[in-house]
Amino acid sequence: MNILFITDNFPPEVNAPATRTYEHCREWVDEGHEVTVITCAPNFPQGEVYEGYQNKWHQKEEVDGIEVIRVWSYITSNEGFIKRTLDYFSFAVTSFWSGLSQKPDIIIATSPQFFTTWSGWALSKFKRKPWVFEVRDLWPESIKTVGALKEGFIYDSLESIELFLYRSADKVIPVTDAFKKNLSDRGISPGKQLVIPNGSNLELFDVEASDGRGIREELGLKNKFVVGYVGTHGMAHNLDFILECAGQIEDLDIHFLFIGDGSEKESLLKIAEEEQLKNVTFVDPIPKEKVPDYLDAVDVSLVPLKKSDTFKTVIPSKIFEAASMELPILLGVEGQAQEIVEEYEAGICFEPENKDDLLEKLGLLKRDKELYKRISRNGAKLAKAYDRKILARKMLDALEELV
Repeated sequence: MNILFITDNFPPEVNAPATRTYEHCREWVDEGHEVTVITCAPNFPQGEVYEGYQNKWHQKEEVDGIEVIRVWSYITSNEGFIKRTLDYFSFAVTSFWSGLSQKPDIIIATSPQFFTTWSGWALSKFKRKPWVFEVRDLWPESIKTVGALKEGFIYDSLESIELFLYRSADKVIPVTDAFKKNLSDRGISPGKQLVIPNGSNLELFDVEASDGRGIREELGLKNKFVVGYVGTHGMAHNLDFILECAGQIEDLDIHFLFIGDGSEKESLLKIAEEEQLKNVTFVDPIPKEKVPDYLDAVDVSLVPLKKSDTFKTVIPSKIFEAASMELPILLGVEGQAQEIVEEYEAGICFEPENKDDLLEKLGLLKRDKELYKRISRNGAKLAKAYDRKILARKMLDALEELV
């Protein structure tokens, strides 16, 4: 089977869409299938092309047996609705033109971003091949939630297109049960949907093979109780609230470590400087293969989002990475993510944007050694239950049925 996958995020980018796509495609190659990924020059989240790459009209490389075609797009930093829309739309156009020369048996397009699926739909019509809409985000609802778009004509138009694409797809693959319910409630047949959640890469995130001692010493955190956040510093993640909490912690042993970049990074650095926060350290983005060592260097994995009904439907991939490393999760997300963490007792949940609750739960993790050990052990159970290899095989079965 020849699989064409369209995504605007792919390694060496290290965000969740890039990681999920790469790991699934690699498994499919191992199963003997031909996989081609059309993507753009790596630039997320800074909006700057990575060293060794160029923003050219067409370039090819091979990544672990996956043929990767990179096309030109309008590149901008992850901020500003109009600029980001131009970024997303330009990739939809150039990925479509590149896809015309391919001979796929099936086409997959993933969101976010939403415009990628336009390309998948158009190619399926030209090629007369089935296409799959992988729903990683409820767009445009999610951008309304973070305040980047208000209700009105533009929002209503985008939502109409969203529903049209769901209906036109041969298969819809939401990443959470809550996404499936949302789509079903809006008229998308449950029978054409298959939930494939994010999962754990048990090969990369190996607690026995990771060593963060040198990192702790390098960052001056040797005797600290470190709360780590690894990922995008974006509008949805509410990290300014976390800094506000950090400023009220009297326990000098507790230290926050933020690793990554994003549209809010400069603002967060400014807040930390103005408030003279001594218990906060920022680190630039790191390669994916180094993330396990950095997680091994922290005591708690922090996973926050803004308080919103929309975010009750998401399951951040960070919880699977932390669980694989047997690292207790401090989760500030309600809904399905909370249900998973509590089902396996792999972390403690606090109410999003509730300062007192966060500080209480963090203090409990630091004080209660038996609780800490039990949660750490339970992480391994959660990780095994969401093994990425098994989930990739499940998705492949669905693709084979369509073809």
